[in-house]
Parts: sequence; C-alpha cells; structure tokens
Amino acid sequence: MGSMRSFNISAKTPAIGLKTGGIEPFSTLDYPNHLSAVVFCRGCQWRCRYCHNVSLQSISKSQCINWEDVICFLEGRKNILEAVVFSGGEPLLQYLSLIEAINDVRHFGFKIGLHTSGYSSTRLKKVIPFIDWIGIDIKATKEKYSQITGIPNSGIQAWKSVEIIAKSNVQYECRTTVHALLHTAKDILEIARNLRNIGVKNFVIQHFRPKGCVDINLICNNYHMDIETSLVDELKGFFEKFTII
Repeated sequence: MGSMRSFNISAKTPAIGLKTGGIEPFSTLDYPNHLSAVVFCRGCQWRCRYCHNVSLQSISKSQCINWEDVICFLEGRKNILEAVVFSGGEPLLQYLSLIEAINDVRHFGFKIGLHTSGYSSTRLKKVIPFIDWIGIDIKATKEKYSQITGIPNSGIQAWKSVEIIAKSNVQYECRTTVHALLHTAKDILEIARNLRNIGVKNFVIQHFRPKGCVDINLICNNYHMDIETSLVDELKGFFEKFTII
C-alpha cells in the first residue's frame, strides 16, 4: 500500500460516512498506468511490524476528515484524474461505508482501485464487485503471518482473499514486502509457489523502506534483502508478470 503523504483536507468536523485520514491528490504509482488520487481509510486490526501508515491504525472519529470535503475535492479533479484508490489502514474494516463511498466516487467517472491486506475474505467478497483493480499484500507464508501482523491465524484470511481475487475478473497485483529479518529466500520461494498454484499471474516483491516505520529493530538492522539471480529467474517462470522494486 502507498504511504500517506502530507496533503490533508482540513479536519474541521467528524467524518460523514467513510472515515478517512488523508488524501494523496496525484499519484502515478498506486493504480498501474493511471493518474489517480489515493483516499486513506482509517482503521486497521493488524499491527504489521513494517507498517508505514501507523497513524491510520486508529479509527477514532476525532482524527477523521469530512467525507463531503473529500467528495468536493474529487469532483474538482474529475477531468484530470482517471482513478481513485482506497488505501489505508485497511479499507475493508469499513466495508459498508466503503461501498457507499465507491458509489459516490464512481458517479464522477473514475475507475476504482483498492489496496488491502485481505484481512477478511468475507468482506472482500462483498466489495469486489465494485472494484476495477486490487493491490493485495501477501506478507508471508500462512504459518509465519503472525510474526509480521501480531495477530494469530491472520494468514488464513489473507490467503483465502488471494484465492478470491485470482478467480475474479478484476485486475490485480499481489505483492510481498521483504526484510532480511523477516524473510528468507526459502520463504519467498514458498510464497511464490503458493501464489502460482492458486493461479496468480502478477507478483511484485518490494524491498522494505524505513520511512514511516516505528519498529526500531527493522529500521536499525540491515533491512535490504539480497535476492540471488537464480531465484529471480525461477520466480519469473512462475508468473506472467514478475517485478522487484
């Protein structure tokens, strides 16, 4: 998921509808090949060690911006932007309000993107009919998920969500953020094999970036993970599209 940048709409009143914490007005990275705005949804039940949007974990109304202000901003960009991406936090935490917000935004002709951890496969099923593109984070093998999220059995839901996405008609990207303290080459290979077996076509490995992270151990230790050429070549053979960033 993209990190929340400095641009914020004034939070003068509690949010109406979707609880949001900020908006990135222009992005070329968060929805592939489209100029988009990113709406950052508040709230997340996980506490991932490498999270770079820690300020969004709380869903407190006092820290929200008014959804009507977000809509006014997006309406003024409807002839400039191509898409709006809902990121977080975890947008699925507010899935009912999210669906309402998507309908509001689509009225302006935008395509809709979603960044999610897939923390709830049930909620994903309800939201996915309204989405044009999904970026889903696959943090680890199912057995090692809790080492990153801090939540027991969190991998079960995330991997179920990947299956739902891979079987849908929605465009998507699966990505794994790697850190030398959290992943081994064996882990990456196992993740990739499992994704291939599910039918995933597009996989991205992204290196950990310290900006926004509050886990001192991850920041201070050598976090760059060297991935051998032989492993890269093997992974390229698993997917129609494979990228390392």
